[in-house]
Amino acid sequence: EAEAAVILRPPHEDERFQSLGQHLRKGHLVAFPTETVYGLGANGLDATAVLKIFTAKGRPLTDPCILHVAHAADALKLLDLD
Repeated sequence: EAEAAVILRPPHEDERFQSLGQHLRKGHLVAFPTETVYGLGANGLDATAVLKIFTAKGRPLTDPCILHVAHAADALKLLDLD
């Protein structure tokens, strides 16, 4: 199976979101529209998938990525303040 990015575009039906979720769980990248440009996303808890974003964008590893979570409590579980 190829590891190309999958693009989210209309129609936004349940089956499409299910398919995109499967791609993310497999470590693939997903491109999605924002207000001005396309974003490139991956499963933020999969280090290999996140590295694919840096590789695809030619981005230095010192530049941070945004991690979206559903609830504030989910973010707190990911913090390491030590």
